[in-house]
Amino acid sequence: MEDMHELTAEQQAQLLRRELEAVYGSSSYKIGRAITWLPRHAVRGLKYLLHNGPITSVRYIILYAKYHKIANKNYAYWACLKEKDYPEALKKWFLETNYSHTPLDLEHPKTFSEKTQWLKLHDHLDEKYMLVDKYLVRDWVKEKIGEEYLIPLLGVYDHFDDIDFDKLPDKFMLKTNHGAGWNIPVLDKSKFDKAAAKEKVECWLKLNYCYLMGGLDRQYEKIRPRIIIEQYIENNGGDLYDYKFFCFHGEPRLILYITDRYTDGQERMIFYDTDWNLQPFNYDMPLEQPQDIPRPKNLEKMVEIARTLSAGFTMVRVDLYSLPDGTIKFGELTLTTESGISRWHPESANLYVGSMMHLPGVDDVPADGQ
Repeated sequence: MEDMHELTAEQQAQLLRRELEAVYGSSSYKIGRAITWLPRHAVRGLKYLLHNGPITSVRYIILYAKYHKIANKNYAYWACLKEKDYPEALKKWFLETNYSHTPLDLEHPKTFSEKTQWLKLHDHLDEKYMLVDKYLVRDWVKEKIGEEYLIPLLGVYDHFDDIDFDKLPDKFMLKTNHGAGWNIPVLDKSKFDKAAAKEKVECWLKLNYCYLMGGLDRQYEKIRPRIIIEQYIENNGGDLYDYKFFCFHGEPRLILYITDRYTDGQERMIFYDTDWNLQPFNYDMPLEQPQDIPRPKNLEKMVEIARTLSAGFTMVRVDLYSLPDGTIKFGELTLTTESGISRWHPESANLYVGSMMHLPGVDDVPADGQ
């Protein structure tokens, strides 16, 4: 064996990984795991039964059997989680999921990530499902700012086979209403793989996005799954300029500008303030220095719309699109951006953005408790 003291930290880590891979790949290890499978799962099942009772335990088994092939292994766990266990479950999930593996402080949250977790427990997200339902929210937006800001709806369906594709235009956006990222942009109907789309959409319709992603994004829990088809909107060259307004206490403070999402280029995400000043941070993507991205001509109007739609929220992200003819279209509302586990570049931005959010009964209490 190599002398560990003569290796760099990275070389030591690589060596340990190789040794562990050799152990896990050995026949003796696999045989041992197979022999102990039943007692290990029996003990785990007994602990679950004692903690949750027989009714919840049976429900867990049924849900696991039903969904384990199309969802992750924790789907049934989140679906059966009791409210009394939310804080500890959220702390465990946060520790395992956030990029720095830092513990979650729910008593004195400071960062944007921590405060987002606090909102999950105290902001009654389960009662706000109609605001993130991509179909139901249309009526709310129509009442708040007017129907002209809605992307034209081409149809809403309960089943994929109900869709008459012959009546649809050559371009359209197919999506479900009850999750995030469950979209299929169709740019040329003649090349549309209907069978592949059906398989994907029917899988989405079976799943509850709240349980699938974990992390207690309960605003998705009560949504009735549907398929919606919207008119395809775009800027030049098939791209779509997306302006995500981070609003705190009814005031837009930051804009995340996204471009190159539906083109062959690399997706770009860049933060600005509401005066279109470039911000020295980013999330999920390394910080970049964009070259001469023009200030939108209708920026003030978009800020006004975001302010109207965010009134009454501690934090909400309002997504808007600005089209070449100057019209503005509503995208969606997001109550727990990235579920609060984005990787900020630099890390100090997490604290800075978190300072924009005032949590009642938390931020107004001195750190020393006096």
